[in-house]
Amino acid sequence: MIVRFFLIIGIILSLISCSKKEVIYESSKRVDPIKIYEEALNAFNKNDYFFASKKFDEAELNFEQPNFAAKASIMSSYSLYGINFYEEAEENLKRFLKTYPGDKNIIYAHYLLGIVYYEQIEDEKKDTEPLLKAEKKINFFLQNYPNTDYANDFKFKRDLIQNQLAAKELYIAKYYVSVQKWVPAIKRLKVIVNNYDKTVFIEEALHRLVEINYYLGLEEEARKYASILGYNYNSSEWYKQSYKIFNKKYDFNKKKVLKKKDNLLKKIIKIIK
Repeated sequence: MIVRFFLIIGIILSLISCSKKEVIYESSKRVDPIKIYEEALNAFNKNDYFFASKKFDEAELNFEQPNFAAKASIMSSYSLYGINFYEEAEENLKRFLKTYPGDKNIIYAHYLLGIVYYEQIEDEKKDTEPLLKAEKKINFFLQNYPNTDYANDFKFKRDLIQNQLAAKELYIAKYYVSVQKWVPAIKRLKVIVNNYDKTVFIEEALHRLVEINYYLGLEEEARKYASILGYNYNSSEWYKQSYKIFNKKYDFNKKKVLKKKDNLLKKIIKIIK
């Protein structure tokens, strides 16, 4: 009985000892975030962006210092952007902006998010949501960081976006003209006049308003838009066409409105792509 008692005590003590050793072993096994970050950076430099993003995420989770964690996070976002994982990059950047609002890379994060939105723009005739999303973010950036190195790039991109949005409105307006839906056509043209007056489509939009209003017998309204066109663009071909409307019998041909191809629009789209 005594021997059995000591055997049981020995087994219990042995189990306790093993358990303690295991706990001590596990607690001493610490992940080094710097090594993980270096591994991520090495993959990044080899253009292995997918693996890099995963390792940057791992490094962020293990860094105790917020500035190092933030750096790993922004690198992960750029890696995702580099392989066109736009949705994942967007989600990561939004989390960065919320988690590290005081980080030194906050301006770059806003810029990169704007680029992510911008590069999702495809065909404005099918869907304007990416255009509007990019425009909103770019306007936010230019209002808050107008004197940064990234501002000039965004000013150029904003101009391209606004030209695309104006082209969309003009395209729809011409369609309405082709089916003799005058009121919605006028509304679309007024959107260009009111919101996109700095685009290359403003002159044609003003001329179309002159043309449609004159055709509908609204001569005073037609003259109003002709005056705006003449005051601002008196050397343009569109003004010359508008001038002819009031000086001789003008043949309004709704099919002719659609006949001209928007070559400039195509050029703009090519520049963006």
